[in-house]
Amino acid sequence: MSSIKHPAQRVGVFIDTQNLYHSAKHLYSAKVNFDNVLEDAVSDRQLVRAIAYVIATESGEEQGFFEALEKMGIETRVKDLQVFSGGAKKADWDVGLAVDAIKMAPRLDAVVLVTGDGDFTTLVEYLQLNEGCQVEVISFRKSSSSDLVEIADDFIDLDEDTDRYLIS
Repeated sequence: MSSIKHPAQRVGVFIDTQNLYHSAKHLYSAKVNFDNVLEDAVSDRQLVRAIAYVIATESGEEQGFFEALEKMGIETRVKDLQVFSGGAKKADWDVGLAVDAIKMAPRLDAVVLVTGDGDFTTLVEYLQLNEGCQVEVISFRKSSSSDLVEIADDFIDLDEDTDRYLIS
């Protein structure tokens, strides 16, 4: 699995922040270095847009994190954490990420999905077959769907260089 990367390619980066956050936390008790992830996602190509899909809590403690992402050049799409009457919580951006990737695909040569969530395999197939996009995936292999890794045109395994991709 190897993709062609050249300076004229237009790239969109779509970051499933919750997926990466929880993988880094559970696998390594660490945080993700999103600056290095973005740098390797773009890989000396033309960045059209980088979007991180994030969840806001009532306490607002994550605001500093959102500002740090924006300083890196990553837009944030914010959704409030839903808390149901029984105490259950829900925070899901899968549909929003997929819709944004589909809407932007006609203006992109490469779509980089920063997630290990296997729910995105259908999106990858759609972008490859219907939009002609090269689709690359970046995530922690240990917590990634094997189907997603297999179908991607390229895969960067964050597990292979934790010094670069994690902040202790």
